[in-house]
Formats: sequence, C-alpha cells, structure tokens
Amino acid sequence: MQKFEQTWRWYGPQDPVSLQDVRQAGATGIVTALHHIAHGEVWPLEDIQERKSIIEAAGLVWSVVESVPVHEAIKTKRDDAAAKYIENYKQTLRNLAACDIHVVTYNFMPVLDWTRTKLDLEMPNGAKALYFDWADLAAFDLYIFQREQAEKDYPESVIAEAKKRFTSFSAADVEELKRVILMGIPSEKDISLEDLQRSLILYKEIGRAGLLENLGWFLREIQSVCEEHGIKMAIHPDDPPYPILGLPRIASGLEDYVKIIEGVNAEFNGVCFCTGSLGAGVDNDVPAIARAIKHRVHFAHFRNVKKDAVGNFYEADHLGGDVDMAQVLDIFIEENQSRAQPIPFRPDHGHQMLDDLHKVTNPGYSAIGRLRGLAELRGLEEGLIYARTMKNTNK
Repeated sequence: MQKFEQTWRWYGPQDPVSLQDVRQAGATGIVTALHHIAHGEVWPLEDIQERKSIIEAAGLVWSVVESVPVHEAIKTKRDDAAAKYIENYKQTLRNLAACDIHVVTYNFMPVLDWTRTKLDLEMPNGAKALYFDWADLAAFDLYIFQREQAEKDYPESVIAEAKKRFTSFSAADVEELKRVILMGIPSEKDISLEDLQRSLILYKEIGRAGLLENLGWFLREIQSVCEEHGIKMAIHPDDPPYPILGLPRIASGLEDYVKIIEGVNAEFNGVCFCTGSLGAGVDNDVPAIARAIKHRVHFAHFRNVKKDAVGNFYEADHLGGDVDMAQVLDIFIEENQSRAQPIPFRPDHGHQMLDDLHKVTNPGYSAIGRLRGLAELRGLEEGLIYARTMKNTNK
C-alpha cells in the first residue's frame, strides 16, 4: 500500500534543528520557506535553488513550501494589490515550479497567523506545551489592548476570570502576555498595539464576507499560473478556529472549507489539513471534515489538542488528545491509494522535552517532541495499513 510522504518543517540554515537531525528522525522531505525575503516580494530563482541545493546535499528533498505569505494588501484588496503583490506572488510560483516544487501552503488569516497565550505550559511529566486560554486572551483584549466593545465577544464567566487575573498580573506578566500574543503577527518589524488597532479597524470594515470574497479573488488571479505550472495551493485553517480580537475568520470548519473549495472549484485550490487547528474547535468533527474534503487535501499537519469545557486547549501528545488520530489517518491512507502521489504530512509541533528543555527553539518546533510525534504517527500508519492488508487477505 502507498504510504504518506513523511516531512519535517525546517526554518532554514538558522534553525537550531539541523538537516542531519531531520534525517535521523526518519523524515525524507523538508517543508520550508525563504523567511529572509520580505513579505510581498518575489522569491528569486537563485535563492530557491540555493535552499534546494542545501536540502538535497543533506540527502533530503524540498517537498512543500510553508509558506509563501499572502501580503496584507492582498487580504484587504488594497489598490496596489493586483499590480504589485499579486504579480509578485505569481512570479514566485513560477520560480518554485521551475525548481520542481509544486505544493504551496498559505493562510488567509488577517493579521494574526496563530494565537497562543502561553508557550511553556508545564505538563505532569515536566515537558512543556503551547497553550491557549480564553481568560488570558480576554485579559489582554480588555485591559492591555483595550479594544472597543471587546466585552461583547466573551461570556461573563470569562470576563470575570480575566479581571481577576489581570489584577494579579505583575508588569512582567503583562509584557510576557503581550509578547506571546503579538508573536503570532508575521512581520519584518516589531508590531505595536497601535499597529494592531489600525489593522482591526480595517478588517472590521471588510468583515467576514468581504474577506472570503478577497480570498476568492486572490485564487482566481493566480489560477492560470497554478494550472499552467502544476502548483497546488493548500490553505491552512484558522489557528485557533475562532474570531480573535474581533478579526474575521473564514477557514475554521467544514462549512468554511466547502465554501472555499466550491468558490474556486479547481484542482489547484486545496487544503492543508491541520488536525490540531481544526481539533481546537469545540464543534468540529475532525474525521467528518477529513471524509468530506479528503479529495482536496494537498498537505497535512498532524498534531493533537486537549480542550476543556470553556474551549481552552493545550497541545497534547500526537496520539493523546481529543482528535481521533487513528480514524483521521485511516481516512487519508485510503485516499492515498487512489492517488499517483501520496499526501505529504509532517508531525506538527511537539512538546519541548528532554535535552530540548535547555535549548532555545522555535515555539512548537523543538526536535525531540516532533521526533516522538513522527515515530508515533509512523507506527500508527504501519498498524493501520497492516490491518487493512490482513482484512483484504482474509476476504
């Protein structure tokens, strides 16, 4: 049976996790991006070739781009978006295809690429995990950011807890919470609360329907280039799949994904299926979403989360959270058998553990936690394939 392509996210030569580490972990493909190129600028062919050569010299292949950032000018459909930023995006896609790289992950989340409120939640075994807490977010929103009418977005119980926590915060606590939340804004410069406020005003005018319309416009603009050069675009779900700080969300669950797929109903327009992001949604049935859109999944992130009744969540062991990972993998194993090329996946995030507790790493991207996750996912895949093979043999 055809198996997943096992990949690993690598942040480039400055990543504390080396390509040799990746090979030892057992991955064969690399997921990376040219982070030194400013958002909205063309990725030069020479820079792509150089990165690809580094990866191949280590005995690996560059399988997926994560990500070619979509400039805010495109998301907001600014006057200069088509003439400059769309054209630059098209040229980057052409350059990637010229280097035989054909899967591109992106997101269309306004301003914030991801949001957590704590990066080092200590687990019972001493490992550390990423964590999202509604009361901490509300404390930031209501008392630090002081967004107008923010209280309308939270239940009374969360507001009460946020007030209680904020009164106990030290100045250092305030700065740390602000740092962690603003870390989710991809930018070449430090972002101030004033910058964030201006962005929120703009997106309030655009709204959810406007943002979805802008996504469709973006996809139609790049469609001919994608189809000519065999590029597959894979949109990542909102992380977490809820409106944050009043910002609209358009890729949070099954209904959203159906709108995106049917809005530009062509093979290039697909999904990066992230079990962790989707799993954080209280109402999301992750296996049901997988069954419904598996035909448009171009890439997958496998991680797990554990939620409480409020919707707070921490990133759990890859096989130990609320998402039925065995069921999800089995759905995609079946899908892989009908494809010429299997779906690439990577173990998404991982606990900071063992020796990595004493290292500075990108949040969620320490080596050992992801190594454990990859080993668990590989073992689960092997077991599911074996069960399928035995079932077919005994028919």
